[in-house]
Amino acid sequence: MSRVTFAEHHGDVTEVGVIGLGAMGGRIARRLQRTGHDLLVWNRTPEKADDLVADGATRASSPADVARDSEAVITMVAGPDALRAVVEGPDGLAAGAGGGTTVLEMSTVGPSAIAWLRSALPAEAGLVDAPVQGSLGEAESGTLKLWVGGPDGLVQRWWPLLTTLGEPTHVGELGKGAATKLVTNATLVGTMTLLGETLALADALGVPRDVAFDALAATPLAAQAERRREPLATGEFPRRFDLSLAAKDARLVFEAARDAGVDVKVLEAASAWFAAAEASGLGDRDYSEVLRTILEPP
Repeated sequence: MSRVTFAEHHGDVTEVGVIGLGAMGGRIARRLQRTGHDLLVWNRTPEKADDLVADGATRASSPADVARDSEAVITMVAGPDALRAVVEGPDGLAAGAGGGTTVLEMSTVGPSAIAWLRSALPAEAGLVDAPVQGSLGEAESGTLKLWVGGPDGLVQRWWPLLTTLGEPTHVGELGKGAATKLVTNATLVGTMTLLGETLALADALGVPRDVAFDALAATPLAAQAERRREPLATGEFPRRFDLSLAAKDARLVFEAARDAGVDVKVLEAASAWFAAAEASGLGDRDYSEVLRTILEPP
């Protein structure tokens, strides 16, 4: 399979490899397909590629084959362990990458995993970290936020492809995109657990739940509280972001802060709450289910 040089097309149709076709990766691949890109795809569970292949994508036999036959390779996997699994070994991404390959790492894995990935790839291969912020709807509509780290020239080269997926912001050198994503996710997990503990306090003090929500409407928690008011009453949280992924992100945030020498007692508590929620069997539900763990302890 011949390579298509993206720079020659200036953002027009080009073949892109996508490794990881879960809820977010599958939608990113579909977005690229709908905007005219030829796709070479691989997923650990091959069936997740079936719909994309039915619509014209090519199924690769391994991550190495994706790297050999695509100039740009997007990785969107669950976390650092999953990234290592698709990169290492004779069939891994690193084995197929070369001087004509740029890896666009879009998972939430943290800056230390990006540093490891740079060391695992051949020196001549390009690497940009561009983790995404947003949910499934934004992935489908191409309105994600992308925090991009990498050399200026390489980032500029792939800017048209990144803008297909949303609004990229170049935040600095390699690894700074991953770091910025942890900063944003710190607010995500911290706010959710603060909301849970605040409602637990209201319950303990005898403040009716409706009164508590009305009071929170006048606080910085207003938007998050209102969004969870009805789901808490009905017991049904729409699944937008798996709790297992939020637990992983909370752990990455805490570990990165600890390694950087920052004392983050609130984020440590958030990580513990999400870990407890995942351990109780809520990992495949929406991350808002952590509220149930806080409000309804065993």
